[in-house]
Amino acid sequence: MSARSPRPIVTTETFTCVRCGLTVTAVAPDGHRRNHCPSCLHSQHVIDRSEGGPSECGSRMSPIAIAVLRDGGWMVIHRCTRCGELTSNPIRGDDNQLILMRMAVRPLAQPPFPLEAFGDL
Repeated sequence: MSARSPRPIVTTETFTCVRCGLTVTAVAPDGHRRNHCPSCLHSQHVIDRSEGGPSECGSRMSPIAIAVLRDGGWMVIHRCTRCGELTSNPIRGDDNQLILMRMAVRPLAQPPFPLEAFGDL
């Protein structure tokens, strides 16, 4: 009789998106954990960054911007709809590319200053 190693147990942890209701796997296709919906990019406020522990807020975190790191990685910036806390989370390979691009080009499409100011330079 040969000794067989036990097969690894695969667990699939899921959560339901607080905005669109999609059932989302907590592990993205790249093997890293995710905390936001790949369809609408919304999240839930479960960690209090300032206190370093669980948040009692529990409200929806809306994606408001994209940040690009020095190494080229992209982060989604979320703002809590109740308390206003900001967080950043890495994008995952199956995140909605249309929403990501819309957030990335928004500052160019809607600049916070009048474009006519460039004519005076």
